[in-house]
This record gives sequence, C-alpha cells and structure tokens, in this order.
Amino acid sequence: MEELLAEALEAHGGIGRWQELTRVQATIVSGGDLFVIKGLPEDPAPRRMTARLHEEHASVQPFGAPDQKTDFTPGRVSVEKLDGRVVAERRDPRASFSGHTLETPWDPLDRAYFNGYALWTYLTTPFLLAMPGFTVTGIEPWREGDEVWPGLRAAFPAGIAGHSTHQDFYFGPDRLLRRHDYHVDVAGGFAAAQYVHDPVEADGIVLPTRRRAYRRDTDGRPLLGQVMVSIDLSDIRFD
Repeated sequence: MEELLAEALEAHGGIGRWQELTRVQATIVSGGDLFVIKGLPEDPAPRRMTARLHEEHASVQPFGAPDQKTDFTPGRVSVEKLDGRVVAERRDPRASFSGHTLETPWDPLDRAYFNGYALWTYLTTPFLLAMPGFTVTGIEPWREGDEVWPGLRAAFPAGIAGHSTHQDFYFGPDRLLRRHDYHVDVAGGFAAAQYVHDPVEADGIVLPTRRRAYRRDTDGRPLLGQVMVSIDLSDIRFD
C-alpha cells in the first residue's frame, strides 16, 4: 500500500513539488444527468474554478449570474457578489442533505456545496491521500480489459467533505489515476464509478482533464448508458 501510494504521488508530479504549491485554477465545463435529475441542468458555459491545495476551500465563477461566485468550505457554503457581498449562505451545509434520495431536488446552495467538495477532491487527487487524517489501505485490483489497476481505499477524516467516507482509487501501470469509486451520499448514496482520461502536466503536476462518472452495479461495473456527471478541464494553472 505504501509503495503504491508513493509511486502514484511521484507519477503525478511528486510530493515535493506539491508542497511548493498553494492553489490551483482551472476552466471547467460540466454536465450530466445528475443535475437534470436534481432540477438544475448544467449549461455548457465554461467556468473558472479555484481551489486551495492544503485546506478544503474552493470557489467557482460565474455562478447564477455573471457577477457572482461561490465560496465553499466544509462548514459553510455561500453565493457572493464578486465584491464579497453575500447573496445566500448556509452553515453546516451537509446537514441539509439529510433524508435526500437521488430524486430530491437541489437548490443552488446544494449545487454549490456539491461542486465545491467534488472539484476540490478531483483537483487534489492523489495528493490528498497523504494529508493528515486520511487512512489509506490496499484493496483488490480492478481488471479493465487487458490491464490490472491496483487500488487504494481512503477513509476521509471527519473534517473533510467528500462524496462518502470511504473512496477507492485505481491506478494504471504508469501509476496515473484511472478510476475513482465512491457513493454519492448527498444524492441518496448511489454507487458511482468515475473514469478519468487525457492527463496533462501543469506546473509540474499531472492530472486528468476529462472525467466521466457513471452509476455502477453490484459487481462494480459502470453502467455506461448514462453519464451522471461529466467534467472537462482546461487552462490549468498552479501557483
């Protein structure tokens, strides 16, 4: 397990380079059936995502209006004007999802919370696995075609918001991320398999630029007929 994690960190740019950096920005285009189901279909307009690397804090703009953005931390999510004036906010946002099923509609703050923790997770993988509080264990590899992808299971600490407490990460022969499995607890807990593609190097860090999340069956196989979430990244910059 420790060897696989070390190899994965090195393949994605190395922990030394990661520790030199503090923030990432990327242009995102997202969509998928999850947002349609939630009553908030995503338009194809590009948005700019900003995330801190060593604490869970993220923002996307525009959001809801050209002069608005989100501000996300695990304990608070808000929609704000670009000058900082608060349009709407929610403290302890995770609690608002209690009792939700897949079909329960979301409001804009629900969407902002989901976007914040999800993109923060994706933009910091796999380096978040080396953060304090994470517990990582080895799991059975996943066979995809002719390849065997070894895997790691991460237990997220209580202070980090994520799809679910336990999440699985699978790496290819080059030790780059190939697949990310989890349950979407804020949407009824459905099981998801997210495949990642088209890695690029940005400021010394390697990360995928195309993500496609599907529901998965009880055997772990993706149900490819329905894309629940799609995310395309471009113009990625670390500083």
